[in-house]
Amino acid sequence: MKKIALIAALAVMAAAAYSVQPSSEYPMLKIAPTRQKIWDGVPKMQDLSSRLDYYKPLSKTSDAAVIICPGGSYHHLGMYHEGKDVALWFCSKGISAFVLKYRVSGNGWHHPAMLQDIQRSIMLVRKNAATYGVNPQKIGAIGFSAGGHLVLMAAEFSGQDELKKIGVDAGVSLAPNFIVPVYPVVSMQDDIAHVRSRKSLLAGDQSQARKDEFSLEMHADKIKCPVFLIANKDDRTVDWRNSDRMDIAMTRAGVDHIFILGQKGDHGFGMGNNAFVHNTKWNDNLLLPWLQENGFAN
Repeated sequence: MKKIALIAALAVMAAAAYSVQPSSEYPMLKIAPTRQKIWDGVPKMQDLSSRLDYYKPLSKTSDAAVIICPGGSYHHLGMYHEGKDVALWFCSKGISAFVLKYRVSGNGWHHPAMLQDIQRSIMLVRKNAATYGVNPQKIGAIGFSAGGHLVLMAAEFSGQDELKKIGVDAGVSLAPNFIVPVYPVVSMQDDIAHVRSRKSLLAGDQSQARKDEFSLEMHADKIKCPVFLIANKDDRTVDWRNSDRMDIAMTRAGVDHIFILGQKGDHGFGMGNNAFVHNTKWNDNLLLPWLQENGFAN
């Protein structure tokens, strides 16, 4: 696990994060996504609105693919700065990107709907890897805030086949090959839980057993893929200790991961056209080298 040097690096880069007017290059890419409803053809599910927006790189230089899970407290979705903008960044690096519009409580959905959606998405991308020109063993997921919780669930609960329960035979592994939780919701424990996300996910069952089940720091040993984890200490939305506890748990479990903890940057920066992203370039300076080191980018 790498941590200390990159904390300092991010702190230095973030020092001037709000001092200049933001600008952005990759959102200038003109890529129209192809939209696919992920439950088409599945009895009793085909009318659901869950979908994947596929962004195909203009110049494809990697055989990896990434599924993008926007945040929004499991209540709504930030489909732009934590969705489209993220997809365009990955495309600018030659990586195929899929933005997942998963079900949320704002439309009346709770667990296991979200987990079903991401498992179905992993299944579809993996089964159609040849069509997309990607390696079925290089399918990852990046998630922001509650979406970070979702990609962690995808890694930890991959052996919990929610598709089989609704009559879908996946036929492939449902486990991601890498995950990137960004300022994630992690714990459901009372001292650091993001209460709105917990309520949206668990609905009426707020028992301690349920909180433990979805406190992902308690199941870190289930993660079998590399993890890139990033958060800021001044996060006013999701307590940074969510990420800290996840880091400690993954270290104890021997999970291959990197934890980047900035001092200033707050929450919700995503990969949008904002000063923090412009000044730190955390995606170019930190995430991209990690993807390259692990064989997911060139």
